[in-house]
Amino acid sequence: MNLYFEQFGDGHRGPPLIILHGFFASSRNWRTLARQLAGQRRVYVLDLRNHGASPHAEQMDYLCMAEDVLAFMQQQGLSRADLLGHSMGGKIAMWLALNHPDCVNELLVADISPVSYSHNFDNTIQALRQLNLPDLANRKQAEQQLALMIPDLSYRQFLLQNLQLEQGVYQWRINLDYFQANAQHIVAFPALDGIRPYDKPVLFLSGEQSYYIHRAAIEAVFPQAQIIEIAGTGHWLHVEAPDLFIQHAEGWLNR
Repeated sequence: MNLYFEQFGDGHRGPPLIILHGFFASSRNWRTLARQLAGQRRVYVLDLRNHGASPHAEQMDYLCMAEDVLAFMQQQGLSRADLLGHSMGGKIAMWLALNHPDCVNELLVADISPVSYSHNFDNTIQALRQLNLPDLANRKQAEQQLALMIPDLSYRQFLLQNLQLEQGVYQWRINLDYFQANAQHIVAFPALDGIRPYDKPVLFLSGEQSYYIHRAAIEAVFPQAQIIEIAGTGHWLHVEAPDLFIQHAEGWLNR
């Protein structure tokens, strides 16, 4: 699949960096951080399949999404790259590193582990389905309608970045049917049977108030992992503490 992407920076002193976003997100969520990381390197921020401006497909699991990233690297003539992935994007980056280690230079994973989680996205998807799009006059009205099922204002605003106005009518940029059908794959992680541990250093950034980091599971497949907790943050650590996030990311990528 040919993924939509945005490129920042034209420096060639450092290896190129590819940023992979999380579920329901897109490249636009990473523009500010990408510009900051693009001092001496090229930074590519991808829209993963079924997200942003990239094409839609019924299949959406970590095997095919990792292959999408590999295809992107080949299209750009990148034999190796640094990878930074958050949440779903972090799982893609980990799976790619475990199966194609020679393609990865530095690996940075933000608040996710190589495990299957027990939560689901049923409530979120149901809430988005219930919006009466033809009757929406503006985004504020949509945000207010979502409030009962999604109390967290910042999360509502994040989700509504997927709402776009086309010919005077609001529509979802994402395919909710595909999201519903594949949510089970997103919370899971592919079976690790027969997979060799990744023997290079990896940085895991963790939100202090998040539960997504499982040290034992990480160290089982990334034995040289370094885990740094960012105080006062949850799962959206790059949004809640962007300066600290950039400080740790640059320190790792430029070491």
